[in-house]
Amino acid sequence: MEQTSDILGRSELFEGLAAPARAAVSAAGFHRRLGEGEALLRQGDAADGVFLVLSGLLRASQTTAEGQQVAIRYLGPGDVAGYTALTGGSVHPGTVSAVEDSEVLGWANAAFRRLMAEHPSIAMNALALLGTRYHEMQVRLRELSTEPAAQRIGRTLLRLARQAGRRSARGVEIAFPLSRQDVAEMSGTTLHTASRTLADWEERGLVDSGRLRIVLRAPQALAELVGEDDETA
Repeated sequence: MEQTSDILGRSELFEGLAAPARAAVSAAGFHRRLGEGEALLRQGDAADGVFLVLSGLLRASQTTAEGQQVAIRYLGPGDVAGYTALTGGSVHPGTVSAVEDSEVLGWANAAFRRLMAEHPSIAMNALALLGTRYHEMQVRLRELSTEPAAQRIGRTLLRLARQAGRRSARGVEIAFPLSRQDVAEMSGTTLHTASRTLADWEERGLVDSGRLRIVLRAPQALAELVGEDDETA
């Protein structure tokens, strides 16, 4: 497995820290292993820590007032969970659970505040990270408000491929289990529309979608179709 110091060094939250500082950050935290399906954070629980994914894959979701669970984001090594603690919020707005066996490095709120005081670049990185997530949220809201469902589905698949795509003879495979329901939720559309769109794209040779697996067979063509730059190559 990749060394903790290396993951810290390339994470948005700790980038720019020298090796001794990364060692101090690692020493101030605690490791936690999660089995498949186990929750790291639960919606409505007290926001009492910040976490960095070291290995595996986690899924962030929210449950609506009607009880529907909506996938928001997938988190891999180097990604951060528990943003609410960075903003001083009191409870987690969503649930983060392991898609597969995973490991995280965590810091209690007080310990993380001490780290930010000792290493001001962490505080600056946290501010930049929150700004990036805010921008992403604005983009998603614009897409939901102005773009047709097929375009949103394509953008969602391209984002996931950039985050966790791996090249194969078939194209670029999104390297974690992904159902059509997940695609529908992340695109803000219905399962019927997502299934119909993916079936159409399969016939056109753009994607392959099997049980919990999606491969972008022609990512450049898909990007052109939805009006987005292809960065999966």
